[in-house]
Amino acid sequence: MDQITLSACAEVGFQVAGRKGAHGAMRALRRVIPLDAYEFVAFDPVTGRHRSLVSDGLSGVPVIRERRGGGSEPYPMDPAQLASYGWRQGLTTPLLLAEGRYTGLLHLSAPGFPEHARTVMAALSPTLAHVTDLTRCVIDPVGLPSGFAAVAFDRGGVVRDVAGAARSDVVAADPAIAAHARAFLDSRELSRHGLWQDSGGQWREVRMLRAGVGSHGELQGVVVAERACCLPYELTGREVQVLTRVAAGDSNPQIAAALVLSVRTVTTHLEHIFAKLGCDSRTRVTTKALAEGLCVIDL
Repeated sequence: MDQITLSACAEVGFQVAGRKGAHGAMRALRRVIPLDAYEFVAFDPVTGRHRSLVSDGLSGVPVIRERRGGGSEPYPMDPAQLASYGWRQGLTTPLLLAEGRYTGLLHLSAPGFPEHARTVMAALSPTLAHVTDLTRCVIDPVGLPSGFAAVAFDRGGVVRDVAGAARSDVVAADPAIAAHARAFLDSRELSRHGLWQDSGGQWREVRMLRAGVGSHGELQGVVVAERACCLPYELTGREVQVLTRVAAGDSNPQIAAALVLSVRTVTTHLEHIFAKLGCDSRTRVTTKALAEGLCVIDL
């Protein structure tokens, strides 16, 4: 590919990552392929079906949804399917991410395709595949802290990647987190902050945030972000459990029964918690615990 083509391809990637997305990418592509129209068709892994996502150009866009065969190379569209829509020549590119996951199709219409068209589209497929990837959290949630790994869940429990954040495999693999995310969506809370001990015994700071997921953020979802941490204020794991029960409004006997401890042991833990947090009442301890996320996320 010549320098102009390489420059246009770089601009396509820049536009896909930016706010102009698919339309910006296609404007850049028109520098090297004279397009009449285009249509992005997304593959929904939940339903196993294709649906039109973004289109522009002629008023009639061919409704061609299914992927042909199992190849990854661009292929010509059937002229018989194009004629009634006013398309002249058509080219379809299967869209696969760099790791090989199929996300959809891109249909192009042009008065004629240059010789390099298939090479260009094959090279751009991993970049353009992000446009039709319905498993991503495409709306950056407000307040997602830097340095946290994250995944998103929709109401159906489908795990989605969060743009701009490292993927949290430990959260994605835990079914209890998915169930908790659904409960969070059913609540009226905008965010939740707390502590979680993973299956390996590592404590993690967890933040849950509402966010749009799927195509254009059209589905209600939740982002679960986490990072490994040491327990704050030199609290022990048992003290965090007691503190969580206090913040929930439990009495000492209720805490003792829930944690299988004696009431005297619970009282001793509370004395240590008050001293470490610099508080002199259950009310102040509760306020501090909720404000700073010192309670265990309820799984």
